[in-house]
Amino acid sequence: MTYVGKENDEDVRVPELKLKIEDENGDYVKLPRWEDSEPEDLNLLSEEPSTPRIKCGFFCKWVKFLLLFTFIGVVAFVFFKWILPFLMDKEVIPIINWERSTFSTPVLAVLLFVTVAIFPTILLPSSPSMWVAGMTFGYGYGFLLIISAVALGVCLPYLIGSLFYHKIQEWLEKYPKNASIIRLAGDGDWFHQFQAVVLIRVSPFPYIIYNYCAVATNVKFGPYFLGSIVGMVPDVFVAIYTGILIKTLADASHEQHSLSAEQIIFNILGFAAAAATTIICTVYAKRRLKRLQMEEELLLQ
Repeated sequence: MTYVGKENDEDVRVPELKLKIEDENGDYVKLPRWEDSEPEDLNLLSEEPSTPRIKCGFFCKWVKFLLLFTFIGVVAFVFFKWILPFLMDKEVIPIINWERSTFSTPVLAVLLFVTVAIFPTILLPSSPSMWVAGMTFGYGYGFLLIISAVALGVCLPYLIGSLFYHKIQEWLEKYPKNASIIRLAGDGDWFHQFQAVVLIRVSPFPYIIYNYCAVATNVKFGPYFLGSIVGMVPDVFVAIYTGILIKTLADASHEQHSLSAEQIIFNILGFAAAAATTIICTVYAKRRLKRLQMEEELLLQ
């Protein structure tokens, strides 16, 4: 019996509830009461049966890696065997032939300069024009042509954006998370603004949008201009290399001959270097921007 209280100075007892279950032999077993149970007993009652897990060891990881590598190899083989020759014959070679037969070299240089400078202002990508510059003028003259056009292309949106300063400020307030990255360039001294602009240009942030939003962050024109030029240099070299590679593959496809071993090695190494440079610069820029954001938040606190 269990005491549960008193009523009119008399003990009131209620019968104790005894729950029983049958064991494997069919005999009844008394379950322990809550107050008499030890913590370990309670843990045993509350534990759920664990489900066996299949551990993927070293062998499983290598199998996954080999399957992924095989898949990438098959896709690359199909692309270079059938898709790339089709694109070269139907799209790239006709465009190159039309370009060479229609425009002289000086006229083509002017057209490329105008498109690289104007297209970002009207929210159009200028990468195809950079590819053509790489095809036609190579690394030296192609770089000078593109970088001078980029210099004009980052100035025009800055000047136009100053006319819509308040509208851009309202737009940035609607998207505070994305705007926090842009606003980094407007804080600190001259070098801090220059560094932030370079990192934003190298990072995967859309540079066309930043061209117009930069003025609303109160960044000065000097660090904005120089930071934009420095930050665009990796993209310019990758675009020029892409154009040269396209031209090499188009010439080989047009003349119906395969590339030599030296050309294959050079193209593979060049592509790997361009891809590695892009990835390294992007990862570094993202980390530095995140660190600058954290430093800015600490200063505000």
